[in-house]
Amino acid sequence: MAQISGAVDLSQLAHAPVAGGVYVTEVTEATFEAIVRKSIQYPIVVEFYSAQAPESAQMGQVLSGLANAAGGSWLLARMNVDAAPQIVQALQIRAVPMVVGVLNGQLVPLWQGSMAQEDAAKVIAELLKMAAGNGILGKAESQAAPADAEPEEAEDSRYAAAYDAMAREDYLGAKAEFETLLAQDPADTLAKIGKAQAGLLSRVASLDPAQVMAHVNHHDAQADEILDAADLEVATGQVEQGFARLTTAIAGSSGEERERLRLRVLELFDTQDPSDKIVLTARRNLATALF
Repeated sequence: MAQISGAVDLSQLAHAPVAGGVYVTEVTEATFEAIVRKSIQYPIVVEFYSAQAPESAQMGQVLSGLANAAGGSWLLARMNVDAAPQIVQALQIRAVPMVVGVLNGQLVPLWQGSMAQEDAAKVIAELLKMAAGNGILGKAESQAAPADAEPEEAEDSRYAAAYDAMAREDYLGAKAEFETLLAQDPADTLAKIGKAQAGLLSRVASLDPAQVMAHVNHHDAQADEILDAADLEVATGQVEQGFARLTTAIAGSSGEERERLRLRVLELFDTQDPSDKIVLTARRNLATALF
């Protein structure tokens, strides 16, 4: 996975699971590492705040609204710096509110102080583009849970080996781990998405994007070139374009070539939330192309 320019490695900070609201969760020094680990799957936005800073309450409301409206595209983690002196020292936090992104275990500075909702949404949209460009394509799980629910530490641990392999860029190893989980529970949506994402990243890791796109756009592309181009588009956040490339090629193909293209687009569908509008539209377009 590509290294994020200007990022800071956070892998040495604390250990434990978290719980919280819908797509908003409170974290402490003890639970911060759990959030960092989840940034391998999907983008995290961390808001450092203090009850003693008047701007913090308003910023928290803005970010919470954006996070819940995004429906899992990213998770908001809120940390009270008054109770987190080690984190304050480690990250050299001098004023709050301070907002950072976390992608693949690395910190990406976003802004300090208050910011209007519209401007905050634009900054976070850029973070999501960066996430897609680094192959971070998952969706955050809802943090809502019954008051008497037990923490889901055991369930989280089931994915640890797969996510560790993803962090090491051992995508084939991660795919094998997700396949093991699916053999145990074929209805495991997270494992299905993880397997598809690991497969995608293993395919694009050795590709030269400029060369692939130049070939596919400047002559009658062969199936292999179309498949590589679509993989790159989906892996870099151009999901709609990648799906469209494949469904268009399917409509103009037949036989074994059509079947290869069909199987690939189905695999790429699995890298996304199945309820995503782009996926639903692409499935309809696929049906039209086939019939």
